[in-house]
Amino acid sequence: MSIVDVFGEYVDKLCDKDPQKARVLLRTGWQYQDLKFKFMPDRRLLPADRYLARLMMDTMLKPLKAPEQTAIVSIFTPAELLQEVGLSPYNAEGFSCYLSASKVERSCLQQAENTGIAETLCSYHKTFLGAAQRGLLPKPRCIVYTSLMCDANLLTFRALSQLYDVPLFAIDVPLQQNEENVQYVAKQLRDLAAFLEKHTGKKVDEDSLRARLETSKRTLEKFRQFQMARADRYIPEDLVSPLYCGMTNNLLLGTPQEEKYVDMLLHDVQSAPAKKGKHIYWMHTIPFWSEAVQKELLFNENSQIVGCELSQVNEPDFDPSSPYEALAHRMVYHALNGSVTRRIDAGIRHAKEAGADGVVWFDHWGCKHTMGGAQLAKHKFEEAGLPLLILDGDGCDRSHGGEGQTSTRLGAFLEMLNGDKL
Repeated sequence: MSIVDVFGEYVDKLCDKDPQKARVLLRTGWQYQDLKFKFMPDRRLLPADRYLARLMMDTMLKPLKAPEQTAIVSIFTPAELLQEVGLSPYNAEGFSCYLSASKVERSCLQQAENTGIAETLCSYHKTFLGAAQRGLLPKPRCIVYTSLMCDANLLTFRALSQLYDVPLFAIDVPLQQNEENVQYVAKQLRDLAAFLEKHTGKKVDEDSLRARLETSKRTLEKFRQFQMARADRYIPEDLVSPLYCGMTNNLLLGTPQEEKYVDMLLHDVQSAPAKKGKHIYWMHTIPFWSEAVQKELLFNENSQIVGCELSQVNEPDFDPSSPYEALAHRMVYHALNGSVTRRIDAGIRHAKEAGADGVVWFDHWGCKHTMGGAQLAKHKFEEAGLPLLILDGDGCDRSHGGEGQTSTRLGAFLEMLNGDKL
């Protein structure tokens, strides 16, 4: 049994007796991991990704240290407005990833299912909801979420609002891309600013918000430059850095810390060696815990992930001079909003920019949007000259892993790519 297994078991047992003490133990373990990232980083990673590991760990620790200064959010909630009133993101999907990495997700999933939550609900949402029900997660200041992509949002955040008895704000994003819908969402975002001001006692300064959006635009532009620059380079990758990037390029967009990260990426890529092996672009979340995926893609010179869809859902085509319209444009024209064809087209474009030789479309258990578009994605990616593997599994719940099938299918796909066969 590993240290992580023992840690998860202790958190689980303590949570049944005293959730407050279990929360302290969870925070202590994560703080230890943060110190490890600082003093004993993984030297196989480039400096930018070592910095990213600490940045993400700090983001996860804030809700455990000062929950009253956080807002529970869905991953695509516009971060800049929260930053303006001093609230840190307390993200359901990200937190569930860390609970899974700490080996405490199974009991949280079971807790949620015991209260009537369907087994088919997204495991990220179910883990977070179960952990909250068990008392492991502290009460936030408020909750803000959007209707973007995930229908689990509609259940999870309302249930959490009732559980914690905190105010809730939902942003409805229409599926069609047009100016009328941009204005519709912009009005909601102005209402969100008033909501945040009411519940924090702080003001949203429009000039400051404009400056944050200028930072966001620069960050997204530079990240795209990095993705294009890495096309003919070898950058060693683990399985969590692409996920961290997917989280921070949403949750921390507009912060100097996230811009510093992409600046470091641009610096690192300049001295990276020439491309080795095959480049794999990953659509949707990554089962970082899977031994089968680790075997094929963890620091592997023959095959490495060169991008995760979740880090490239926003395009830098908005105008920061009108901040609410800019945020609304970003949400209405979000790569995952509307028809699955828009998502596929964005994935093809980004995969080609990163020099991908093949693509994995990960059918995360419970994600209807992803599973429903899989066959169309395979047709369109391969029509564009990019071989695509549809891989079934779960990014958070190990019981839905299917390791044998993952090993066989992913291994065969990579062998096919390395044999230069279509």
